[in-house]
Amino acid sequence: QMQLVESGGGLVQPGGSLRLSCAASGFTLRYYTVGWFRQAPGKQREGVSCISKTAGMTNYADSAKGRFTISRDNAGNTVYLQMNSLKPEDTAVYYCAAFKVEVPAMCTMNIYTYDYWGQGAQVTVSS
Repeated sequence: QMQLVESGGGLVQPGGSLRLSCAASGFTLRYYTVGWFRQAPGKQREGVSCISKTAGMTNYADSAKGRFTISRDNAGNTVYLQMNSLKPEDTAVYYCAAFKVEVPAMCTMNIYTYDYWGQGAQVTVSS
């Protein structure tokens, strides 16, 4: 079965850092564009970042630019989201998702483009 599993979430103080991991099993992640999304209570799910299958293209939400960095380790079948300078408004459940593409530089934060989703990881930023 195809599965994505997020890890690395937790409680962190404002200004702190956290690194989320998205590990794939049952399929080879290097053939897929991967995105990170988040959903806070009472709000719609929103795109945070995405990365193309060869890492040649990345995209970030305005709220994440300069603070978050997406990367991938295709050999390890894992995608990461490094989050620095965290703010209380970053509190949400974070999801990774993937879709298979043929072109090497495809990256989108359109939620409806993604086929496979993880279960989510809670990130709480609070003092």
